[in-house]
Amino acid sequence: MSLLELKQRISRLSQRERSELQAYLIRLRHGTPAWKRATARRIREMKAGKFTTIEELEARFARG
Repeated sequence: MSLLELKQRISRLSQRERSELQAYLIRLRHGTPAWKRATARRIREMKAGKFTTIEELEARFARG
């Protein structure tokens, strides 16, 4: 099945089915070694006292 065929089939799914598919894809991504490394790094940074303030988040969103 090609990517185009897959996209066409997905477009015919109900909203509930698309939500389930989205949750499944997110779970797949969370199982990757890259995601696990990034999450472990963020946890280490938080434990070391590094965090993002609301002001920093607002500035990031303002920059686009």
